[in-house]
Amino acid sequence: MRKFEKSLLCAGVLSAICSGSTWAQSTAAWPARPITIVLPFVAGSSLDNETRLYTPRLSESLGRPVVTDYKPGAGASIGTIFVARAAPDGYTLLGVTPGFTVYPAFFPVDKLPYDPVKDFAPVSQATKRGTLLMAHPSLGVRTFPEYVAYARANPGAINFGTSGGGGILHIVGAWLHSATNTRATFIHYKGSAPAYADMLAGRITASPTIMFIGIPMVKSGKVVAIANMGGERSKYMPDLMTIAEQGHPEFDYTSWSGYLAPARTPSAIVERLSAEFAKAVKTPELVKRMDAEGAQMVGNTPSQFAKTVVIEAARWRKVVQENNIKLEE
Repeated sequence: MRKFEKSLLCAGVLSAICSGSTWAQSTAAWPARPITIVLPFVAGSSLDNETRLYTPRLSESLGRPVVTDYKPGAGASIGTIFVARAAPDGYTLLGVTPGFTVYPAFFPVDKLPYDPVKDFAPVSQATKRGTLLMAHPSLGVRTFPEYVAYARANPGAINFGTSGGGGILHIVGAWLHSATNTRATFIHYKGSAPAYADMLAGRITASPTIMFIGIPMVKSGKVVAIANMGGERSKYMPDLMTIAEQGHPEFDYTSWSGYLAPARTPSAIVERLSAEFAKAVKTPELVKRMDAEGAQMVGNTPSQFAKTVVIEAARWRKVVQENNIKLEE
């Protein structure tokens, strides 16, 4: 890690995990009322389904109801901004996915809708999910080197499906092709489901996906697994090499879920919440259930989760700027 990257990481993590000290209040009586987890998506999302597994366990361990509230819209920014502006008292939390660190990358630093590092106190990353790059058999490639060679020989010929312009899969795709000095044509859909339907039909020829979703398509023979997009091999597809192993050591895209509190939430409350989340996500029955869905339970500390937020926020801003990606694309 280069010197300036270390400085960025240290400054960001300190800002994220130390902000709670400025909020003067007694934490001895916390929690004294229900706790709300705001989800910036519609009910029924994957994050909603996941959060519903944790809330009963959190309610039991904290002795107060833990409920969900849905505030979707505007690229998930409505619910996110709501929590950023909420009282930093430990009673309002935010559930997030990688898109949380992507959205601000489209705005000038002085006009951010929210700052993913400065406006929040990371509590815990709950899960991580492996990802893969898949291609339609008609593309005629079966390995990552073959994919790169084809893309270089045929600039723009690969129709690369995403779940929406400016979304995480678009940004990951832009990073991939920028890193390999290749070019693809991005085809944006309103969600992942229609993109996958067109992938199976051969109307698009490549797309990233959560490994759990992609494995059945690979086993059916309808798509080809080109590469693991994460930084390390997955137990779900142990023979599939990572992009990092194939000449691009900096490349690492892993999907995840996590929870944050508003900045300046007392550190004692953040630490308590983190400990309770860690217990909830690591209960044996939950680990077994989520493993069957391709998710690895994490339950890490505020400082560990803060590192992920800091690194990814800086990474996506760099990708957006270097590729001149606009939010409306």
